[in-house]
Amino acid sequence: MIMAKREPDLAVKHKGFPYQAEALAATKDLPFAAIFHEQGLGKTKIGIDLGLTWLQSEIVDSVIIVTKRGLIQNWVDELRFHTHVEPRVITQDRKANFLAFNSPARIYLAHYEAIRSEQRRLQIFLQTRNVGMILDEAHKIKNPDAAITHALFSLIQFLKKRVIMTGTPVANRPYDLWSQVYFLDQGKSLGTNFKDFQSRLDLSNDLASDGEKARAFEQNLSEVFQKIRPFSVRETKNGADIQLPLKRFETISVEMESRQAEIYEQYKREFSWILLKHGQPVLDDAEDSLKRLLRLVQVASNPRLIDDSYRTVPGKLPVLQSLIDDIVDKDEKVIVWTAFTANVDWLAREFRSYGAVRIHGKMDHEQRTASIRSFKTDADCKVLIATPSSAKEGLTLTVANNAVFFDRGFSLDDYLQAQDRIHRISQTKDCIVTVLQSKGTIDEWVENLLSAKSLAAQLAQGDITKSVYQQKAEYSFGEMIKDVLGFDRKEEHAI
Repeated sequence: MIMAKREPDLAVKHKGFPYQAEALAATKDLPFAAIFHEQGLGKTKIGIDLGLTWLQSEIVDSVIIVTKRGLIQNWVDELRFHTHVEPRVITQDRKANFLAFNSPARIYLAHYEAIRSEQRRLQIFLQTRNVGMILDEAHKIKNPDAAITHALFSLIQFLKKRVIMTGTPVANRPYDLWSQVYFLDQGKSLGTNFKDFQSRLDLSNDLASDGEKARAFEQNLSEVFQKIRPFSVRETKNGADIQLPLKRFETISVEMESRQAEIYEQYKREFSWILLKHGQPVLDDAEDSLKRLLRLVQVASNPRLIDDSYRTVPGKLPVLQSLIDDIVDKDEKVIVWTAFTANVDWLAREFRSYGAVRIHGKMDHEQRTASIRSFKTDADCKVLIATPSSAKEGLTLTVANNAVFFDRGFSLDDYLQAQDRIHRISQTKDCIVTVLQSKGTIDEWVENLLSAKSLAAQLAQGDITKSVYQQKAEYSFGEMIKDVLGFDRKEEHAI
């Protein structure tokens, strides 16, 4: 064990909520654990207290917290608020990392990409220290074939403690759990063969027409959480003993503008023809089909995303304008979510009179930070426009209690994480989540798809029982996509 000249004060500055203390008590003595508390319930605090507990008891002498690149500063701030420990940050600066690895630091922060680039030196470092590792937003490693996942798997044997934390362990599909849990127990609970696990937990198109396959899927899904329960803790906002305001949902069906509708029909015919020629519609697995389906989402949102000649006002914009007017009249703020960077820039211009700021992946860290600061502190800044992929995690934006989805992609994680930026501890007002849906378009299928994914996630995560799932489950998305695309059954049979 490495000794510092002056050991840091490992005391906790602030007590957690009772449910956070319960999670700490349930996991602190386990060799590995999964903390699956719903987003907005303060998993960062649980992770910090867990690391300090390990250090206090000398189970480990160092803790490495791995998170997403954009969340490093958030962890620095939280550690400063909750502890007396100054963390060392592992980046992709190899010279600075050399100094960090040879320092007497007790807590290290690293983003996932740095783990990959420093894989070899980390292996050496882990053999000289007793290290516990906490993976924040662990669904980052849901793909077992990803290089970052392989890098972390290579470190397992050297770690004294391993913890994964995520509010959305089933980020998109039930089989997203496999790789995260493998990091903990090397396949003891969910098996060592990902392809086999994936085949049994696939939310596929044919579940509606194949009753036997649907029943097998439901049985397999219901067994997942039972297998990982011994080392997992999960709390939801409904179950936690805290008072959060209500979260209300509203879907507004919008008529497309006439030219927009023409463009949509054109793309729909082209896609339908390709599917009729080459095979059945898929859910969203095949990359080519996914891109084509996303084109339809773009047209239903704003045709200018794919057609520079489009100069008319798309159907959703006047509705959004009315919503924002009403919100601002009540002296409230709103986050507008869209899956597309170009839409962020466009909508920010449209609502500049409300001091609109923006966040998307093409902006650097300083620009994003400035937007967040303005939205939180400037009374005249009423609107934040953002993509879920760039602002769905680690942010508490409870200055707003309204979220509007101008459009949505196919990712359950994007949808759940984005809406809960406003519904978190410290929110004092009821939250309203509004979805704008172009009538008679793929938007309606996206709603159906996300609902099916969400219900499957709830069963896999242990939030509901199998009987409740069976009462609510329906697998119409497989057939619905045919209707959305104008897939005529007679033509399908003929081909």
